[in-house]
Order: sequence, then C-alpha cells, then structure tokens
Amino acid sequence: MHISEGVLSAPVLITGGALTAIGTAIGLKSIDYDRVMPVAILTATFFVASLIHVPIGPSSVHLVLNGLLGILLGWACFPAILIALLLQAVFFQFGGITVIGVNTLNMAASALACYYLVRPWLAQPKTRAAAAFIAGFGAILLAAIFMAASLALADIGFLRAAQLSIVANLPVMVIEGFITMFTVTFIARVHPDILKGYK
Repeated sequence: MHISEGVLSAPVLITGGALTAIGTAIGLKSIDYDRVMPVAILTATFFVASLIHVPIGPSSVHLVLNGLLGILLGWACFPAILIALLLQAVFFQFGGITVIGVNTLNMAASALACYYLVRPWLAQPKTRAAAAFIAGFGAILLAAIFMAASLALADIGFLRAAQLSIVANLPVMVIEGFITMFTVTFIARVHPDILKGYK
C-alpha cells in the first residue's frame, strides 16, 4: 500500500509530512521505558509483514497489520510505522523518502482511528474477537481510502488507479481482520495484562 515517489504533488507531500510529524511527536511522548520493547517488536512485525508486495499501478498490495499496531500501541503506532517505512525505503526502495510522510499518515491514522473505534469492546471477552476483526479489516479499508484520497488530491487522473487499489485490497482486509482477531484473542489468553488498559 506504499505510494511511489514522483506521484504526489508538493502540497499533498508537505501536508502529509507535517501531520505525520505531529502524530509521531505525540506517539513518542506516549512511549515510556516499559513500552520500548513492545513498540520495537511490533515495528519489526510491520516491517516484515509488508515486505512481500504486489505492485498495482502507482501503489502495491501487501499485508500491513496496522490494525494490530493501532490496538496494541495507540499513538505509538505513528513512530513505529514511520521507522518501518523508512527502513523499507532505504533498504528495499519501497515507497520512497519523499512520500514517507503521506504513507505513514495513511497507515497510522487509519490504525489510530480503529484503535479508538473498537477500544470500548476490547475489554469484554464476548466482543473482543469481533472488535479485533473490525480493527484489522477497518484499518486496511481506511488506509486504502486515505491512499486513494492522496492520489486523487495529487492528480484526478489517478482516481481510477485509486479505486482499483481499494478493490484489490479487499482480500487483504479480510485476511488482516482474521490475523488481528486471532492475535488479540491469543494475547488475551496468555498475557491479558497487555489489554488491561481497555475500558
């Protein structure tokens, strides 16, 4: 779901970079010493999950797991996703340096939105699995919509490619929903303290 370099206009790049900087600053403030290791592990998970990608026009389709990051990290998903995307851009030329702000915003903002959406239901065993599925599915759906909006704002000619990207990500949405559901259910069973902050 990376947008490639040379596609977006300067206003979109600047706006995305500024909003990502704000989100990252808030995310860094939320990370205390005890959370450094979970953030690092989930950053690595995000990095590895999105290595295998299928190019589609000016973007690509791949696993992201941003819904899981949103649930487990909250605002800290911004620096986690930013670092992973930076490493992917430097080592594998996925996306690029100039679009890293927009790509981070698209993935992290959607993860954060789903975090706040499902948070009330994660504490309840009866609704936890459904809430986690919605977060995994919804985070990819929102990220695809945000990506489509970024492309459309840059050039109306990209609107068709943006619509194609949303449709192409439908299977990924379902897969991510199940992965997030199974992961959160497993965590709740073996290490429930991770989810104790949800009310």
